[in-house]
Amino acid sequence: MVASTHWLASSVGMSILERGGTAADAAAASGFALQVVEPHLNGPGGEVPIIVWSQEQQKAEVINGQGTAPQAATVARLKDMGLDIMPGTGLLSAVVPGAFGAWLTLLQRHGRLSLSEILQPAISLAAKGHPLLPNVSNALHTVKDLFTEHWPTSAQTWLPGGTVPKPHTRFRNTVLAETYTRLLQEAEAAGTSRDAQLDAARHAWYQGFVAEAIGNFCANNQAMDTSGQTNPGLLTAEDIAGWQPEVEAPQTLEYHNYTVCKTGPWGQGPVMLQQLALLAGYDLDALTPGSAEWVHLITETHKLAFADREAWYGDPRFTEVPLEDLLSPDYTAARRQLIGQQASTELLPGSPGGRTPVLPDYPEASLTTIPAGVGEPTVAPTGETRGDTCHVDVVDSAGMMISATPSGGWLQSSPTIPELGFCLTSRAQMFWLQEGLPNSLRPGARPRTTLTPSFALRDGKPWLAFGTPGGDSQDQWSLQLFLNLVHGGMNLQEAIDAPAFHSTHVPSSFYPRESHPAQIVMEGRFDDAVLAQLRSRGHDVVVGKDWSEGRLSAVARDGEWFKAAANPRGAQGYAVGR
Repeated sequence: MVASTHWLASSVGMSILERGGTAADAAAASGFALQVVEPHLNGPGGEVPIIVWSQEQQKAEVINGQGTAPQAATVARLKDMGLDIMPGTGLLSAVVPGAFGAWLTLLQRHGRLSLSEILQPAISLAAKGHPLLPNVSNALHTVKDLFTEHWPTSAQTWLPGGTVPKPHTRFRNTVLAETYTRLLQEAEAAGTSRDAQLDAARHAWYQGFVAEAIGNFCANNQAMDTSGQTNPGLLTAEDIAGWQPEVEAPQTLEYHNYTVCKTGPWGQGPVMLQQLALLAGYDLDALTPGSAEWVHLITETHKLAFADREAWYGDPRFTEVPLEDLLSPDYTAARRQLIGQQASTELLPGSPGGRTPVLPDYPEASLTTIPAGVGEPTVAPTGETRGDTCHVDVVDSAGMMISATPSGGWLQSSPTIPELGFCLTSRAQMFWLQEGLPNSLRPGARPRTTLTPSFALRDGKPWLAFGTPGGDSQDQWSLQLFLNLVHGGMNLQEAIDAPAFHSTHVPSSFYPRESHPAQIVMEGRFDDAVLAQLRSRGHDVVVGKDWSEGRLSAVARDGEWFKAAANPRGAQGYAVGR
């Protein structure tokens, strides 16, 4: 089974499985295809965290494909440039592109097919073309003037003939196809050994022609960004050569008869575990999914868990993250006492182990101030998006399961590197330009990403790989899917289709850090009585379109059956299997 946010990526993954590839082969091929067909949501210059269940090893592992900040990137340096907040676009907020290394690590540890078999579908889609999504065309309309006036290399790539390509027309990125073709040539020149080819491809990317092109572009160009000024790139070929993905055990929580696996606190993944720990103190089986009490409890636990994210999460190599205390029963019980019948309007991080929380100095911002093309955008109150992320889930016939959330390197995030056909991630916008915070900008540190794939076991057996795009909302929507299945008695597709919501109470992880205390954005399919009850509890309810919240997908093992489901919102997600 393969489920993803684009029908072509799911089809690519399924074709790999049918050729005898593993779930790792299929996920990687789908991931490379997503870079081509959803370029406004991810790209080769982006990042990806991956959760893998190995049926052979009977364990889950996390592949951390989040790149790090350049060695030249310091708070003092950016302060000297007159900046108080990291720009949301441009070259200055670039970090090492980690997606390629993560996908190759997945292939080397769990794959079977050759790199050529994995990359050829993406090369074909880039060289021969694919139907341009309406959302890509719309995104290009918003950044057309930026490209034309300030980012000419992006205009050259994305505005053929100087015009925005129309939806559903054939779109090609021949330069990107040439980049991946050259990578294959250098890989195959290393000999017939699969491992040798993967090593050679990794070398070509992180120490060869790709790294050199990125380093030269950053050294010799400045780019207009959201600060309103042109700024240089700090990323160098040496930064890229010094990085490699890490493989680690997932963070886990036992919830009833389920084991939920998430990434470490270098991402926001543990917030789902904190929310589940809080919710374990309530009888959710007695509540109706979508009721006012259901939405209220989930929202209030979100506020507490995400407040802890703001105060405590960051790259564990640079800051102490007291995750054991944050998930401890005593701490959780004390935090649960803060949940009342009325909506909280405060940001309330806790004091795990008696530590004193420290929050950033948040700027004043609102949704109306966000420039076009900025950030990792989540769903606005209108139901429209400002960009996003991708997701893919796979299970193969042997039982290997994968959940991966590729993102970054959006076509609108930074100028396209002309020799490569892609741009760099602007993930460093998630750092704070304030010293002494868990997520302060530091040379070599990973920004605290919002990318958060999910995996769960049921009764000790692998059960569900799932996830969604959506920035800060990813763990909100993924949690709702999980609870719909566990407590709502829904099947996989029903759990995805159910009316969804997200809170904007906690400041955004992305430029310009907007927040709306007590606000919940809800799909229009919720009952009016539910909306009225939530408003009476003090929630600031914003009603969006009927089908506007999240782009969840999932694959599952249910007894002897494999199952998959994809999101109907946007008529783009696709689940396939046999």
